[in-house]
Amino acid sequence: MSLSRFFILYVLHLQPLHGYEITKHIAELTNGCCAPTEGSLYPVLREFKEAGLVNLLTQIVCGRERKVYTLTPKGEKSLDVASQAWCEVADLLKMPKTTA
Repeated sequence: MSLSRFFILYVLHLQPLHGYEITKHIAELTNGCCAPTEGSLYPVLREFKEAGLVNLLTQIVCGRERKVYTLTPKGEKSLDVASQAWCEVADLLKMPKTTA
């Protein structure tokens, strides 16, 4: 799972969010390095919905339709597996300290 997909699941694990909020939360969490663009976010959310990882709820806010995404139990399991895998990768990337 790509890192941006992982962060999408992670922020939805924290709370239900609409698209702009997902991007904003990921940008804040990663200091802007992994924030998905609108063009890449919505295809991933559609894929996650089709795979049963997220649910979609439509809300009307100030007369406008807003799609809010929530993580399903299957999405929670997927996040857990991805989290374990990314932790293993992060351990491999730790640079040993060198002595000069």
